[in-house]
Amino acid sequence: MTKAQIASMIDHTLLKATATPEQIAALCDTAKALHTASVCVNPCHVALAARLLKDSGVKVCTVIGFPLGANTTAVKAFETKDAIANGADEVDMVINIGALKSGDLGLLESDIRGVVEAAAGTLVKVIIECCYLTNDEKALACKACVNAGADYVKTSTGFGTGGATVADVRLMKASIPDTMKVKAAGGMHSWQEALDMVEAGASRLGTSSTLAILEGADQ
Repeated sequence: MTKAQIASMIDHTLLKATATPEQIAALCDTAKALHTASVCVNPCHVALAARLLKDSGVKVCTVIGFPLGANTTAVKAFETKDAIANGADEVDMVINIGALKSGDLGLLESDIRGVVEAAAGTLVKVIIECCYLTNDEKALACKACVNAGADYVKTSTGFGTGGATVADVRLMKASIPDTMKVKAAGGMHSWQEALDMVEAGASRLGTSSTLAILEGADQ
């Protein structure tokens, strides 16, 4: 794949608690120069990013219930509506991990559906945080995402105990229909790692190491 092709799949990400408006502006400038798919920022920075990226072709992505997924569904739904009102084009929500771990699949699914319904057609990616799950739990999480009408399943927040792995991307891809997609996020720092994730089935890559990844490209 070419450098431009990989760039077009990247959600150029800055989710640190210490992120400043100046850093968000720099993130947006880089995203525009590289023609990434989106920037991914915390909700408080959505309005700024939307203003800076207007008419650029780069989308604004934000995170919901981040990074623990432990908010109530009502809070996640409100956060989703607020983010979209501020200019978000895509939302990446974190599942209720405790619900999954305890076997409460009804709550797991209804929590996801609450965000999908609040998004009202805006693209929803669902972070299942693979580092905390068994393979069976990963498959169950993907099934809940399918049932709830999500657009993507996503490996990781980048704030857990581990990030994306090729094995997890393959498992997730095999657990969803062709109408859904996989986002690999967390732990990618090189061109080869990005290629490996795409080969495994990822359609989107979430990373704060965009420049390092693309500098390793062959072309």
